[in-house]
Amino acid sequence: MIFTATSDHRFDLGDRTCPCALGKGGVVRADHKREGDGCSPLGIWPIRAILYRPDQAFAALMPKDVAHAPIQPSDGWCDEPQDPSYNRKVVLPYPASTEHLWREDRVYDVVVVLGHNDDPPVPFMGSAIFLHLARPDYSPTAGCVALSAADMEAFLTRVRPGDSVRIAL
Repeated sequence: MIFTATSDHRFDLGDRTCPCALGKGGVVRADHKREGDGCSPLGIWPIRAILYRPDQAFAALMPKDVAHAPIQPSDGWCDEPQDPSYNRKVVLPYPASTEHLWREDRVYDVVVVLGHNDDPPVPFMGSAIFLHLARPDYSPTAGCVALSAADMEAFLTRVRPGDSVRIAL
């Protein structure tokens, strides 16, 4: 299945549509995506894995057949374009710029890792494009797609191996 997030902030769950947040810079063609631009890249992105905080309720909802792993307090994601671990999960502290995955604001209680710029990562073409939890006001993300907790729960009941997320106009 391909789940679709559209530039008008709608997310297709297959049997219903729900609101979503997208990047503060809007959407951009994937070949124009740049590190730190705040844009969500247009395209179809395979779901690589689902990361989750084991101390939160979503841990019980992980789909059995889709790769998933718990987030640890020492987990980060490298966003330094010139580092060998660019757009990869790393262990903190890490000597290059990273984003912490264990966050107090709870938006990363579930992180669906999307296959954007990862095979292999190309420096400066964007990192950490995730599907994660939205803030209550659906404020824009740094380039990710974000859903409410209830809609993320619905997504987790539907996702299967081989599924993707499309970001479209």
